[in-house]
Amino acid sequence: MSILNDIEKIREVDPENMYNCIFDLPEQMEEALKISNNWKINPDDFPEVKNIVVIGMGGSAIGGDLVRSYLASKLLIPFQVVRNYVLPEYVDDETLVIVSSYSGNTEETLAAFDDAIGRKAMIAAISTGGMVEDVCKLNEIPMAKLPAGLQPRAAIGYSFVPTLLFFEKIKLIKNLKKEVESTIKLLKKTREEFIEDNDLDSNPAKKLANSIHGKIPIIYSGPTTTDVVGIRWKGQICENAKNLAFANQYAEFNHNELVGWAEPIKKFKKNLIVVQLHDSDDHIQVVQRMDIVHKLIAENGIDVLEINAIGATPLERMFYLIQLGDFMSYYLAVLNDVNPSPVEVITRLKDMLSSNKK
Repeated sequence: MSILNDIEKIREVDPENMYNCIFDLPEQMEEALKISNNWKINPDDFPEVKNIVVIGMGGSAIGGDLVRSYLASKLLIPFQVVRNYVLPEYVDDETLVIVSSYSGNTEETLAAFDDAIGRKAMIAAISTGGMVEDVCKLNEIPMAKLPAGLQPRAAIGYSFVPTLLFFEKIKLIKNLKKEVESTIKLLKKTREEFIEDNDLDSNPAKKLANSIHGKIPIIYSGPTTTDVVGIRWKGQICENAKNLAFANQYAEFNHNELVGWAEPIKKFKKNLIVVQLHDSDDHIQVVQRMDIVHKLIAENGIDVLEINAIGATPLERMFYLIQLGDFMSYYLAVLNDVNPSPVEVITRLKDMLSSNKK
């Protein structure tokens, strides 16, 4: 019997209960809606925004990335997510800067936050507290306070929803709340397929994890709705399953990385698997490229899995794929016999960086 059909074994691997964090994504988004509703924002404090920057790292930045991707066809002004100690030179007093740090103590984000204050940017923040909250209080910057106690990557609902609805609050975009509510409704329904009680044969997330187990997955996605989702899948596989993964996007990788899928790769065919993420709004040329690339890679004896998004709206489809990927990465952690919660190597890196400063 597969370990994925043994609920007791699954729970032994997960002492910190990452499973519930993944399962509770729609409830997290509901709570994030309430936080957004209670966030006191005066639109007059954010007049004539000329460009937008979200600053953050890791799990805290991914929410901003998803918002950027989702609003790409709706916003008329530039939007960039910055993962750095410093801001782009164009940032000034006509720039909206949203600070996203779940812990409130992220080194790079705090440095960029200070840079934004120095440039007199229009600033809002999203955090559980920490130094971000201290700086916000000192400078009278509005901050949406999030519940603490989660891994930043497990707080994606909290990082995404307030960031998205902030744009509605300052009147840049309309009717975003309804789209979030419909997405929550879908996620409550679709998660029933992915729950631990469903055996391997009837659980798409378990099946996917079983196919990936023992291999390095390469995630390919389109350049629009699924672009950030592919990055999310890579990150969740790496952090939850402690399993190396890579991601890239159409059509860009067709102009370089595709050449790597040549004759010499056959010697590694047992160690690799490709996963392609599809959305119904993918450009017709992207769809054609995906079909052709599948054939080219399969010629080398490498498995290619095709995953289709479900949902009536782009936001629903985006978060369906995120939900599927999160559950899959969890079950892959079970197969790898690793606790999905801790990220010890990142902690070691931070400790080494800290000791080098002394």
